Amino acid sequence: MRVALVHEWLTTLGGSERVVWAFHRMFPDAPVFTTVHRQDLLPAEFKTLDVRPSFLQRLPGATRHYQKLLPLMPLAFEQFDLSGYDLVLTSSHACAKGVVTRPETLHICYTHTPMRYAWDLYHDYQATVPRPLKPLSAALLSYLRQWDVLAANRVDRFVANSKEVAKRIGKHYRREAAVVPPPIDLERFEPSRQVSDHLLVVSRLVPYKRVDLAIQASNQTHVPLKVIGDGPLYKELRAIAGPQVTFLGHLDDATVASELARCRALLFPAFEDFGLVPLEAQASGRPVVAYGAGGALETVIDGVTGCFFPEQSVDSLVQALGRLDRIDFEPVAIRRHAEGFGFRRFAERMHGVIRTAMTEAADREPVGAHA
Repeated sequence: MRVALVHEWLTTLGGSERVVWAFHRMFPDAPVFTTVHRQDLLPAEFKTLDVRPSFLQRLPGATRHYQKLLPLMPLAFEQFDLSGYDLVLTSSHACAKGVVTRPETLHICYTHTPMRYAWDLYHDYQATVPRPLKPLSAALLSYLRQWDVLAANRVDRFVANSKEVAKRIGKHYRREAAVVPPPIDLERFEPSRQVSDHLLVVSRLVPYKRVDLAIQASNQTHVPLKVIGDGPLYKELRAIAGPQVTFLGHLDDATVASELARCRALLFPAFEDFGLVPLEAQASGRPVVAYGAGGALETVIDGVTGCFFPEQSVDSLVQALGRLDRIDFEPVAIRRHAEGFGFRRFAERMHGVIRTAMTEAADREPVGAHA
């Protein structure tokens, strides 16, 4: 079976890129079609991928400012010639699902989310656009929504990374989706006997991550907090942080794993579609204090592997921290829960989806077969 993989862009290592790597492990010979590619910003093992970038790769500055090329990405994905492949696996949070495949090719789209700036976060995004550019932005996003629905019709089977995303697929595309959580690299994480009393945040420093809640809760309780990550809110967050808050910036994978294993608990105040970091903390045997919404509800067991706070407010988080201290968490049980989200389980689920979809496609009669 000839397999092709398709992804938005390969310019950094995030959750969606880890899914692409998992697909590569499942199908080592499959090429990866993408808009732009920067190997220098990816782990060394990504050099083994057969990456085939689009015409956008040749545009000046494209690999640095690729997000500004969003209006051209529908065209870029439609230009890929995927004839001759039996299975096309797209990893999509924007336009990757828009590839054109032949009738005999099975197209399965693993959806991280429908493009949120065009759909459920449209008005939030528009509020950040300078007034003179609002009409142009509105027109562009209107076009993208229409194209996005048409592109969704090209997908034979949707797979969502969470129940939350499956709901959005149903809302925006009127399609059902199987739910297969993304995998974590269990080998990277292990519990430690040397656990400190500090809390930990691992996050990009952007508004929706709500790192400000973690910092203000630390200020109020005087519990030490370490913040791993960087982003545009760095100076703003540093300005509100008390002396017990330490900013560690961007760290390599090994150091992040070490920090996860030694923290009192991970704080996860964001509303996320899924969220890999809480699972990585649990793979390290550490509990998670999470905002009780979105993907966290599917990865954290309240009272067993962590605890939830019901509102994105400092008071709600502080109350959850008080509850954290009253629960005797068992690192072995926390780790065992995380093991259900490893690569092996992910591959089993995806192969099951693929087998079912291929069987249904083979059994489906062509239109007009008995005419």
